[in-house]
Amino acid sequence: MSTLAIIGAGPRGTGLLERIAANAAELLPTGRTLEIHMVDPYPPGGGRIWRYDQSPLLRMNSMAEDVTMFTDETSTIEGPVRPGPSLAEWAAAPQEFSPYEPVTDPAVRAELAGLAPTDFPTRRAQSAYLDWAFRHAVASLPPQITVTVHRDTALSVTGPADGPQLVQLSDGVLVADQVVLTLGHLGSAPAEQHRELARFAARHGRFHLPPAFSSDVDLSGVAPGEQLLLRGFGLAFVDLVAILTEGRGGRFVPAPDGPGGPDGLVYLPSGREPVIHVGSRRGVPYHSKTGYRLQGPPAPLPRYFDAAAVDRVLARPGPLELRRDFWPLMAKEIGFGHYHELFHAHAERVRLPWADFLDRYEQLDWYAPELAALVEQAVPDPADRLDFEQLDRPLTGVELSPDGLQQHLRDHIRADADRRADAGHSTDLGAFLALLSLFGQLPRIMASDRLTDRSAAEELDGWWFGFFSFLASGPPGFRLRQLLALSDAGVVRFLGADLRVEPDERTGTFVATSPTTPGHAVRATALIEGYLPHHTLARTEDPILRGLARDGELLDSSGLLTVSLADGRLLDPALGDAPHPRRTALGPFTNGRAYAAFARPRTNAPGFRQNDAAARSLLDRLRSGARETAAPASEQVTRA
Repeated sequence: MSTLAIIGAGPRGTGLLERIAANAAELLPTGRTLEIHMVDPYPPGGGRIWRYDQSPLLRMNSMAEDVTMFTDETSTIEGPVRPGPSLAEWAAAPQEFSPYEPVTDPAVRAELAGLAPTDFPTRRAQSAYLDWAFRHAVASLPPQITVTVHRDTALSVTGPADGPQLVQLSDGVLVADQVVLTLGHLGSAPAEQHRELARFAARHGRFHLPPAFSSDVDLSGVAPGEQLLLRGFGLAFVDLVAILTEGRGGRFVPAPDGPGGPDGLVYLPSGREPVIHVGSRRGVPYHSKTGYRLQGPPAPLPRYFDAAAVDRVLARPGPLELRRDFWPLMAKEIGFGHYHELFHAHAERVRLPWADFLDRYEQLDWYAPELAALVEQAVPDPADRLDFEQLDRPLTGVELSPDGLQQHLRDHIRADADRRADAGHSTDLGAFLALLSLFGQLPRIMASDRLTDRSAAEELDGWWFGFFSFLASGPPGFRLRQLLALSDAGVVRFLGADLRVEPDERTGTFVATSPTTPGHAVRATALIEGYLPHHTLARTEDPILRGLARDGELLDSSGLLTVSLADGRLLDPALGDAPHPRRTALGPFTNGRAYAAFARPRTNAPGFRQNDAAARSLLDRLRSGARETAAPASEQVTRA
């Protein structure tokens, strides 16, 4: 008998379990039994982030048809492809997918019954899908593999590289042949700047919230009518505003004849909302998700940022930097997706045949003046051209009065919401799909020791992930319509770009300023950091990772666990940075952080490829040696 401990039973642990089930027939001998112990204080499937127990106001930023837990015909994996339903397909007929259990919450059941493929589901709906995906993975295992769920927190992992691994739980010890960490997104202790602001707030009786997961926060300390600074304009901001407005009894009602146009809304306050002043580095919200499908044929991706192209860059002598050495190729790939869609779906708006344009595009660097001239010749309308710098910093050089900024931002937000809802601008979706394709190669760059420390920290973890999220990971369009209504109602006020927040000891207030509104300052008695925690091992809240950090299993340049990207095995300094024979880690706390736990269908998802390789590596190692193990009392999962 062999024993495998999987610490973390959320989407990543569930995805790994599905791949173990798919590969077991080939790699696990019929007579060999395997006990799998899954450890997580939260329900399996959804885990912490996607658990059912969170506000029904919180939604995904992906359409239901764009979410799957399963491999498909595009998956380049060694193990067998086992297709399964997307969230939309499962919601349409859950009784057709085994093992079927009716969703108990009537509101979630009603949502699933009426869910369109292009709807943006609640997180509770995704939790129901992930719960089914976990039960499906368990039911797919062969008879000699059992799964036991421990609703507990793993406190430590110890044991020699050549011996059994000891997983300390609150009620005992698991002894395992192999351990996998699939911990998901993790919190971190506040950084010093946030601790200082917390001390200021405590001295003056003010409210301060450091970066946190929206589903976990307690906002009861923010009083009705209180002046609140919210620093950050991304998805956490969207969630926090929903909790502080609709969550306090406010309502949005349609106003098709109002300034918002046919999709416009009016907000009816409850009187319990604070006044929310929001700003950030860019000073504008993330671009909303598109609400349509491609209008032309899919672009053949990747074209300029494939393995061969990255190999050529990595072969250059000397240290590398993301923006100097890789970004021009990445930008050209995104541009290819954008212009492929423009020329194929909206040919009436271009002046050259696609073949002629592509022949010249192929020969030019993204930032070459000749490429700009080619685009200007072929694409007459500037709105159809792709300008990353303008997209990235739309308020650069803008100076307005506070009231002028409110109208400027409303116009900007309305234009973005209209464009992202208009299939006439499906070039945005073409660019988005090309942007996603970059993640096929980005993990290699992230794991490379060729990037300078500055580039890894500032350009990769700072600029790139922020830019990607701003362009491609924004909220559903209706959230921007709601934001417009909140602005019209005076509940939300815009502060501008390059936001600065300073504590003022004399008045006991937080003071916000921005160069977008020169000479203007806003004083507030509450401050919320409206973005997610930046996880680093130096400040991790996870006890296992704290122990591994003390033991030196750390990627120095970014503060993440160092793993083999192919199969997730920890690279152990004690073994000369060779793969640890008994420990694997998969997820955003590793240098493979770009591998998402679930993905869009038919994208050859890197996370699914890594799950498959990890499952095969684990099964291969487990069959090579079996040992008797013991476990504490737990919750047994049975097959349907």
